[in-house]
Amino acid sequence: MPLIDSRHLTRTAALVAGAVVVAGLALAAPATAATPATGSTAQVTDAGNRLDAGTEHRNTCVIRTLFAATFDDPRSEFSQKLAKWFVAPDAVAHGAGAASGPQGLLAQFAADRDRVPGARAVIKHIAADGDLVAVHWQIAPDPSDERRGDAAVDLFRLRGGRVVERWSLEQAIPTGTPASGNTNTMFSDLYHPSEPTPTPTEEQEEQNRVFAVSAYETLFRDKDVSILDRAFDPAYLQHNSVAPNGTAALKQFFLSGIPFPAQQSVISLSDGDIVWTFSQAVGAKPGDPLLAADLFRVDGGLIREHWDVVPTS
Repeated sequence: MPLIDSRHLTRTAALVAGAVVVAGLALAAPATAATPATGSTAQVTDAGNRLDAGTEHRNTCVIRTLFAATFDDPRSEFSQKLAKWFVAPDAVAHGAGAASGPQGLLAQFAADRDRVPGARAVIKHIAADGDLVAVHWQIAPDPSDERRGDAAVDLFRLRGGRVVERWSLEQAIPTGTPASGNTNTMFSDLYHPSEPTPTPTEEQEEQNRVFAVSAYETLFRDKDVSILDRAFDPAYLQHNSVAPNGTAALKQFFLSGIPFPAQQSVISLSDGDIVWTFSQAVGAKPGDPLLAADLFRVDGGLIREHWDVVPTS
């Protein structure tokens, strides 16, 4: 194993120690992953107690620590030990070729670094809801440049402060001038309300989740474009580089008659003013991968901003 730089070890150990205290982990009785039933996708919508802010905060600390302390050197002895601490030995990994357990997560990080030399993990958005934590992040060769590398969304389910289930979606960041004419990136936050908006309560977050998921399914499952007039800001901000801002482009796409499979949300979570939804085609077979991760900013009863990660495969 490569030697661990003492300065890195000291800095990371402090981070880990703080997260362990916050998470209150009990290694004497490690959490294990729930074994999916035969033929099950294990992509259930239940997320435990969605109103438990304390557990959500502790789970967020665990995931931030995993990214901060293991991504830069996933093959190191320190990363191996840390991953065993925070990831259950039989943690289920979804997706073709995904490896389970702590070694599976480290292998994913190592592959990311091999694919994008010199890459850093730059978290852009993170959310916790019930027992789920989602991370929208850039695999960045240059953290100051949001237009290089890959965009990713990873989803984790935790139990007792340990990861027991995970999903990962990645796509290359498009290069060149976006066809849409948008000058914003796949990650930037552009929406600013005209008046300060209070931080949503746990109850408001849940209302936002139900609202945004319903709007998503009305549009992409039922293909009812009238939802764009009821649930979206006409000038909503779009971070998909091939789609312009606003609802007019979406209306044109749906009314053009271009066929595409109906999609539905199979997992969703809400934190702050952002709702995350993970989709599959309607009628997807057990074991089929997730099609996309979508993030919707909800404010004042309307969808104001949208990001997504759509794997090319």
